[in-house]
Amino acid sequence: MIRKGKIWMSLALIMTVLATGCGGGSQPSVQQQQTAQAESAAQPTGEETRIVPHAMGETVIPGTPQRIVVLTTQGTESLLALGIKPVGAVKSWIGDPWFDHIKDQMDGVEVIGDEVQPNVELIASLKPDLILGTKVRQEKIYSQLSAIAPTVFTENLGDSMIDNFSLYAKALNREEDGKKVLEEFEKTIAEAKNKLGDKTKLEISLARFQAGKVRVYYKNNFAGVILEKMGFARPEAQNKDEFTKDLAKEQMAELDGDIFFYFASDREGDNGATKTAQEWLDDPLARNLKVKKNGHVYQVNEAIWNSAGGIIAAELLVKDIEKIVSEVQP
Repeated sequence: MIRKGKIWMSLALIMTVLATGCGGGSQPSVQQQQTAQAESAAQPTGEETRIVPHAMGETVIPGTPQRIVVLTTQGTESLLALGIKPVGAVKSWIGDPWFDHIKDQMDGVEVIGDEVQPNVELIASLKPDLILGTKVRQEKIYSQLSAIAPTVFTENLGDSMIDNFSLYAKALNREEDGKKVLEEFEKTIAEAKNKLGDKTKLEISLARFQAGKVRVYYKNNFAGVILEKMGFARPEAQNKDEFTKDLAKEQMAELDGDIFFYFASDREGDNGATKTAQEWLDDPLARNLKVKKNGHVYQVNEAIWNSAGGIIAAELLVKDIEKIVSEVQP
């Protein structure tokens, strides 16, 4: 009986093996599926998946993105500083379509609208693997963009240039390269400060002229941050952790200082901003300003000092300040 039992068990085992071997069209068991999935997940894919926190939440980004669309002029400069040319970018605020200081690096880049109204359909047609933008400009279309490709947004622009650059470098999987770029920028600032010495104690006044409008610029803006990093003093009326304020002509005294830098926001052939600047600077109230009497009023490039807002413009801005202030005789 024992021998017969063993024979039947052997036959049953053989039949099971044969049935399994002949069942090429049958579905694998749940256990087999789970085993296969686990083995597949354990296999290297060649792409490191990263989770990047940003202004709109968290975004999963596989590998190192190659086809990048950028929705801010600040972001465009971040890419170029890292040696990356985007496949698509919003047009510059000044230029046709790019700022003069970056146009030589933008050959072949598709214009995808502007910061306020990027073309979502055109973005999709470029098949990007990463989209970089900002909440302050494109919050309403974030979900549309995220459906196209992984999307990372900064909170805002202007005074947060350094933090925004670091965020984009992380999203691009270029953190080490980003650190080197920032180290070079800090070196540029340190060298300028060393060259200028005690002249950084001069009070710098800053304003923007638009057609029929004048704004004094405080410390929380692109140029204001650079001036502070260089150690410059600001006039008491401008020494505020704020962005800007519109001025009436009767408040012109708020523009006084040891040096007055201003930029005029002319657009597409309209010179209304330049006319407003001339009107104010020729006014009797301006002639009473210490800075005007001393001849230390300088018009500067708006793209570099205001509109671009990126790391390349920041480098050029530092060099502008160094050149002009070094020639000033207090």
